[in-house]
Amino acid sequence: MKAEIITIGDEILLGQVVDSNSAWIGHQLDLQNIAVCQITSISDEPECILSSLALASSRADIIIVTGGLGPTKDDVTKETISSYFNSPLVCDTQVLLHVKELFERMNPGKPMPATNTSQADVLACADVLFNDVGTAPGMYITFKGVVYVFLPGVPFEMKFLMEKHVLPRLNTLSSSIKVYHSHIITVGLGESFLAEQIADIEERLPPFIKLAYLPKLALVRLRLTAKGQDYEEIKRITESFASEIADRLIEHVVIKEDITLEEALVRLFTQSGKKLAIAESCSGGGLASAITLVPGASRMFECGIVAYANSIKTSILGVSEQTLMDHGAVSEETVIQMASGIKRISNADYAIATSGVAGPGGGTPDKPVGTVWIAVCNPHQTVTRKFTFRNDRTINIERTIAHGLAMVWKLFKTELGDI
Repeated sequence: MKAEIITIGDEILLGQVVDSNSAWIGHQLDLQNIAVCQITSISDEPECILSSLALASSRADIIIVTGGLGPTKDDVTKETISSYFNSPLVCDTQVLLHVKELFERMNPGKPMPATNTSQADVLACADVLFNDVGTAPGMYITFKGVVYVFLPGVPFEMKFLMEKHVLPRLNTLSSSIKVYHSHIITVGLGESFLAEQIADIEERLPPFIKLAYLPKLALVRLRLTAKGQDYEEIKRITESFASEIADRLIEHVVIKEDITLEEALVRLFTQSGKKLAIAESCSGGGLASAITLVPGASRMFECGIVAYANSIKTSILGVSEQTLMDHGAVSEETVIQMASGIKRISNADYAIATSGVAGPGGGTPDKPVGTVWIAVCNPHQTVTRKFTFRNDRTINIERTIAHGLAMVWKLFKTELGDI
């Protein structure tokens, strides 16, 4: 069973809004063994909507559309699909009452604009998906053997409707083809080096298993995808190959799950009873943010300090003024003292420290923009590394965060004797 996702909105095409909806929907469909064959972002123009629906219906069994269901004149989806399905728009009285109550609650004493009543207009041929958390209802339509789902573009409204109304319905649509994924998260080796090390294993994969290399900053995710009619059998065979690959790459494997590096770190530290503290300069709190976004981080994360100014590095973290004079803030000596200082203040088991020239200004011939020093330490060892990134400030910060996490993982695994 195949699905296609269509997102509507000029704001997506202009880059003003990142299309996170498609990624979330795609993941949910995968969990239901529904393969996404295409994701399309289109302008909110009637001709674009009509042509995209026609094309999608020729190659997909399920079409999920987000966006264009608002009350303003630029939201033309409902009027356009009315002609596509040759079905008139009708007012749903239950939805209209909900819209009025929600507006009055949010805007007490103010009359509701007449345009808001259009939110209650739905296609006569549609099953209405009532939106408890917003004003725009969703619509579920079966037309010429294809399922069409229309949802609002606001992410939390879309997710609510998908989870409460859409996914339970799609779960009833049977498919003889099952899909199974196995994931391996690795750090320390680039995509091509990984491929060289497991080339013989990849050559032995049966035709129904595909191996994908998914590189990200500081890590590579390996994904084995199997398709077949016997789910338990394809799972058994896929996991056998996944285990062989993980054994081959044991020095670089973080975890055999579809989670992030920071999620893996939170789990590893929590299970071992270890604590982490972070002192940041150029990464500006990004490392601490990455860790604390993970549920349960409070069980292993002690504190984070953004010591941007040298005065904070000296007065709080204990960096020597002489060190700053002799070597500068962006130096191996400084990050070593930063890591030691935050570890001492917090009494954590592990510490990470960063300092660098994020850019676009501030670089020198000796320390050009993109120069970054990272130190990680535990009670027994301090490891440092110098990086020379590029001129883009955002990328430099993201790379610093990714490599800092990778370095603390490697030190942690070294202490356990796994590397």
